Amino acid sequence: MPRRIIDMRSRPAFLHDFYGASPGTAAFETARWLNRRVGSKDDSHFVASHSLGGFVGEVQAAGITRAVVVGRDTPALWIPNDTIAQLTADHPELVGIASVDPQAQGARGAVAEVERAVNGLGLKAVNVEPGFGASPLKADDPLLSPVYDACRHLDVPVFVMSGPTTPDPDFNDPAAIGRVALNFPGLRIVCHHGFWPRVAEIVGVAFRHENVFLVPDMYLFLPGSRLYVEAANGFMRDQLLFGSSYPFRPMKQTVDDVLSLGLRDEVLEAVLFGNADRVLKLGLS
Repeated sequence: MPRRIIDMRSRPAFLHDFYGASPGTAAFETARWLNRRVGSKDDSHFVASHSLGGFVGEVQAAGITRAVVVGRDTPALWIPNDTIAQLTADHPELVGIASVDPQAQGARGAVAEVERAVNGLGLKAVNVEPGFGASPLKADDPLLSPVYDACRHLDVPVFVMSGPTTPDPDFNDPAAIGRVALNFPGLRIVCHHGFWPRVAEIVGVAFRHENVFLVPDMYLFLPGSRLYVEAANGFMRDQLLFGSSYPFRPMKQTVDDVLSLGLRDEVLEAVLFGNADRVLKLGLS
């Protein structure tokens, strides 16, 4: 029986130049460069997703059961939530995730958009990117608290963008996630990019707080990431989730690479499928 897989971070290239939508541009070359940095064997693979049909074809060819398409709302990159809802509506392989920016929308506006995206558009979680705002913030900044509270009341996860591309390493501080988890114990907190390279610190946060979930995605194959695997083979089995980070890494290659990391069989089932199904409440199990 083939494995069931939920890819927790995926975006078609046609959505934006940042994702490689326009060959011959500097942004396209940057997308290729990032692919090489994280170990892609084919640095232009993402051209297959210059159409929605091509993207869905990539999902199917990789054997992925559901691909989670994450919206963006930052000053540099905005993908409207309506766009995410439209492109996922007619494809059961795709799951849409909203995004809000309380700096731009204000706290009330962001909460209203959370409610509209979840109750009106049917999106399954809400993404925030505090370190990438007009004024970079830490994940526990009070401005984000109303969004966290809204997600908790709506019973949807919040996705927090992290990683080494924040404008200052201080905004990639896992301690802030520990404080959010402590203040919102009923909130499911999904950390994209797994706060790499501060792996030991975020694993420590996950040890203490079972409502913290890590999606290292493309950084799972970089130096220092072995700790994610060791933790998942131990206490963190139910808190590590798979993500390809497409278009910055090929889906099929990333699935194959995860299978060779040394995760035990029962852990692989949880990491590739079960944990995401439970966190997003997809009801596929």
